[in-house]
Amino acid sequence: METLSTVRAHGGTQGVYKHASAATGTDMTFSVFVPDHAPGAKLPVVWYLSGLTCTHANVTEKGEYRAACARHGLIFVAPDTSPRGEGVPDDPAYDFGQGAGFYVDATEAPYADHFNMWSYVTDELPALVREVFPVDPSRQSIMGHSMGGHGALTIGLTFPDRYKAVSAFSPIVAPSQVPWGGKALVGYLGEDRTAWRKHDAVALIEDGARVPALLVDQGEADNFLAEQLRPDLLASACETAKVDLTLRIHPGYDHSYYFISTFMADQLDWHADRLGA
Repeated sequence: METLSTVRAHGGTQGVYKHASAATGTDMTFSVFVPDHAPGAKLPVVWYLSGLTCTHANVTEKGEYRAACARHGLIFVAPDTSPRGEGVPDDPAYDFGQGAGFYVDATEAPYADHFNMWSYVTDELPALVREVFPVDPSRQSIMGHSMGGHGALTIGLTFPDRYKAVSAFSPIVAPSQVPWGGKALVGYLGEDRTAWRKHDAVALIEDGARVPALLVDQGEADNFLAEQLRPDLLASACETAKVDLTLRIHPGYDHSYYFISTFMADQLDWHADRLGA
């Protein structure tokens, strides 16, 4: 692992790192904030998955999470959203290819060789972070925005014993039913829609996946709300399955990091309660 930068912030250290990934076959960059702590202490960790077009840098620079993480003693990890670099297939559209990995392991050519973001964020990167940083693996949670909200929900629902809290900002809750998701899932996983269900939060809940609680913040002025995000579908699935969903609709807020940064501390407070931080 190569350290690209470290800076002091809010009584902690914000770092950016790079390593060679076996899952993607590329170099991958990620950021980690570690609050100051007693020698030998192990800290809870919050995983943050970013949205379409983003890298690790968007939330690192604009997410305004460090003060809350320092207050609660939370490590905050932000991976990239896809493999990148020479030889990695791409698409001219913003919603597929590089910057749009959708947190799946692709099975379709030419993406299967590199686009293995599910394995990267659930297996390879956590193992590396545990090795290098003072993480308590028994206290993990996951959150994300938009495409990353989709990733956080599906990963959290798949590994309910691993993550003690699951939340999202403006998530794509039912990718099988919206244009963004349909394009990505057929491109990465093929035409068999049954293979899509484990990467669709609404479908996972319909198929029996459960977590104790979910928290979703959604801007009412989000341009993508009606066509791409559809939080109503998640609310309906959770009501039927008796999953405790807190869905907060915020008038006047859009899809941007102005919205995310406004409610980031609220979500991290919610995570801290469940992580015993």
